[in-house]
Amino acid sequence: MSEESLWEQGARWWQEEFTDGADPEYEEQILPLVEQHLVGARRVLDIGCGEGQVARRATALGVEAVGIDPTVAQIVEARRRGGGVFYARASAEHLPIADASFDAVVMCLVIEHLDPFEPAIHEMARVLEPGGRCLLLMNHPLLQAPGSGWVDDHILGEQYWRVGAYLRDDTSIEQLAPGVNLPFMHRPLSRYVQVMGASGLLIEYMDEPPPPPGFLTEAWEYRAAGTIPRLMLVRARRVP
Repeated sequence: MSEESLWEQGARWWQEEFTDGADPEYEEQILPLVEQHLVGARRVLDIGCGEGQVARRATALGVEAVGIDPTVAQIVEARRRGGGVFYARASAEHLPIADASFDAVVMCLVIEHLDPFEPAIHEMARVLEPGGRCLLLMNHPLLQAPGSGWVDDHILGEQYWRVGAYLRDDTSIEQLAPGVNLPFMHRPLSRYVQVMGASGLLIEYMDEPPPPPGFLTEAWEYRAAGTIPRLMLVRARRVP
């Protein structure tokens, strides 16, 4: 099955499980972070917008928002939910947008699904006006590397977070729910930083927030690792 078909197949699962208040990580952490880092923006492009919850949060701030996603089912649902956002179907690697059209671009939990990812970074930089901000949110590259996880060693009496094969690129199709199989790509953080720099995106802020309380309440298997971040936020500026 093609990656496009996998995303179409998983769209309804995403809409039901991670939007409209269903997911505590989005409600308590991701959406507030997006709001915090978009303060003062005029026009934002949400790349890989899904059903539009990030773009709708931007419009609630009074920002003009455009949402782009390659999945038909997500764009149809995004338009149905409305919120004052303009939506279009397109890929992150080929944005149908003129140069320097936005003063802010958001890509939330998308970059780890793209292979190759470099064209998407170049496109983000291209559509940003000089001085515009780029907000990139991703699964933490170090702590979510393949083979990573919380270890409760009853023999040695130790608890720790094991880091997997961090330096090695990895591609996998993960089953997230019955019938929902989506592609994930792991790369070390330096790969992203180098491409951003080569594209004219200067990193000015980074955050590694702890998992929010609502997530830890629901995810019993993660509670012991409450000091281990799942998310990384990177904010960069398009150099003049």
